[in-house]
Amino acid sequence: MDCAKKSFFPLGNFIISFIILASCFVYLLTTWQSPTFNPFYPLQKPSNCSSLSNFTKVELQKDELDVALEKSSNANKTVIIAVVNKAYVEQTTGSEMTMFDLFLESFWLGEDTRHLLDHLLVVAVDQTAYDRCKFKRLHCYKLATDGLDFAGEKTYMSKDFIKLMWRRTLFLLDVLKLGYNFIFTDTDIMWVRNPFPSLMKSEYKDEDLHASVDVYFGDKDTRCQKFVNTGFYYIKSNNKTIALFDKWYSMKDNSTGKKEQDVFADLMLEGFVNQLNISVRFLDNNQFSGFCHESKYVGLVKTVHANCCRHINAKLRDLTGVLRDWKRYKKVVSHRRSFDVNNVTSNVALNFTWTGHYECKKSWHM
Repeated sequence: MDCAKKSFFPLGNFIISFIILASCFVYLLTTWQSPTFNPFYPLQKPSNCSSLSNFTKVELQKDELDVALEKSSNANKTVIIAVVNKAYVEQTTGSEMTMFDLFLESFWLGEDTRHLLDHLLVVAVDQTAYDRCKFKRLHCYKLATDGLDFAGEKTYMSKDFIKLMWRRTLFLLDVLKLGYNFIFTDTDIMWVRNPFPSLMKSEYKDEDLHASVDVYFGDKDTRCQKFVNTGFYYIKSNNKTIALFDKWYSMKDNSTGKKEQDVFADLMLEGFVNQLNISVRFLDNNQFSGFCHESKYVGLVKTVHANCCRHINAKLRDLTGVLRDWKRYKKVVSHRRSFDVNNVTSNVALNFTWTGHYECKKSWHM
């Protein structure tokens, strides 16, 4: 009994002392204000940190287009851009493939082209085209069209065709303003070889624009200006090219009956491109071929464009023939290489002919 009483008081004193000290500590913490923050009030932030946080948040909110370009571009901020609509991603009557499928197939069959799909940004002008792009697991961007319906086939030189071409031009101007270089390609172009080595040659390093043409006279021949084709070109982003596209698009409402390609040719012919000191290289049809002027040198060909053709069905059938010819050419080359034939590519090319583009020729009479 005496032992219990003696041990109780020291223990009780200890507990009382601990409670008093703890209370004092809590009081000091809750009443003392740090010049920067109070750990018991985590929502309280200093004014300077708050403004910094808000600034950072704004900086991180990137535009959707900028995000899409950043994901699809290479280390040099260069991207391949194609614009598609519903008509190009849905099968036509009697066809097993869509134009979009055929376009992508060319990257699979081409030489050194498969990896280029990592840098392809597909710009969809309607929901169906966008959904198809996402299904293919590509880099996709849905373009706002201000209520205009661009889903169906836009026949060459129709009013809707011209409107779509101008909307495309405005979009590409935005891309340049964001600081990205790009190759623009129509999806009726087959990529049978990687064109970048030709475009990036040291002798062309100062060129601002590499433009395809329907008829070729020389890479600097001004006669090419009236035959420029905006279905395929490579352009660098700089103040000069942005000014060019600004001027080009500003002429939209003063060019009734003309497509944007015609207006671009006018700018060249009138000397506006020279005034801006823009260096232009016209692309040789022997390398950048098309139905208007077909290359006979298959060993050199990089792309084949279904230009001078009016309807999707005609393009689809004749471009299917192009890929069939390309597979035939590759098969012969592979067979001859197994026998170590010298200059096999040149030899095969000399004996090679493309299948005639009969459907596209007929399309002008439909």
